[in-house]
Amino acid sequence: MKHQEVEKSKVYFISQIVEYISNSVVSKTILEKLPCNISALAFDEKEGLSEKTSPFDAFAQIIEGKAEIIIDGATYFMEEGECIIIPAHKSHSIKGNKRFKMIVTIIRSDNE
Repeated sequence: MKHQEVEKSKVYFISQIVEYISNSVVSKTILEKLPCNISALAFDEKEGLSEKTSPFDAFAQIIEGKAEIIIDGATYFMEEGECIIIPAHKSHSIKGNKRFKMIVTIIRSDNE
C-alpha cells in the first residue's frame, strides 16, 4: 500500500503532523524511501499496538504525552522528548494509558 507523504519544503510543528481520532491509532507517513521509513503516530487513550517482532531496528521518539513500550518483557514508561531503539527480532508492543504521539524511524539494512 502506497502511503501519502507529508508535503516537502514546508515547515511543520512535529506534533501537528498527525491528529488524534477517538478510539484509534492514526499513522501518517512523513517520508518513505528505501531504505528508510519515518512515520508519525497518534494514539488515543487506551489504544496501542499489539505484540509483534520486526526484522529491523526502530527508533521511537515520544513527541507528545506519555507511552508504555514493552520490549522483550521489559517495560519502559516514556515521556515527551524521550526516545528508545527497539531492537530487530525482539518482541515489542506499545500502550497508551493516555493520548500520546510518537515518531518512528525504521532503517532497513542489507545486513538484516
